[in-house]
Amino acid sequence: MKKLATALIAAGLVLSASACTTPTKLSTPETCDRVKAVLANPANNVGKTGLVRLANQIRPIEAVASDDLKPALGSILEFTDESAKETPDKAKLTELNAKYQEAGAAFTKHCS
Repeated sequence: MKKLATALIAAGLVLSASACTTPTKLSTPETCDRVKAVLANPANNVGKTGLVRLANQIRPIEAVASDDLKPALGSILEFTDESAKETPDKAKLTELNAKYQEAGAAFTKHCS
């Protein structure tokens, strides 16, 4: 009985360790699909809470995003993080807004 329990625990540890490996990079269409699913949620478009929710849902996608969309998602995250602050820096928001607009154009280019 002890051998069976030990074998089951060992198998569980091997499976949990394999679940922690670095995920593979997504293709551009896969990245687009995941981002579109996040953007389709209407709760992500309401106030500062929506911005925080949006950013938190995009972060794991950005980590494995395609090379085409990774910079755009990074710009979106910077903009939403600053916008969601209690007192956002207006000058920084103006600067980040230009990058945010470019990110939107890149998303349109690759995901249309």
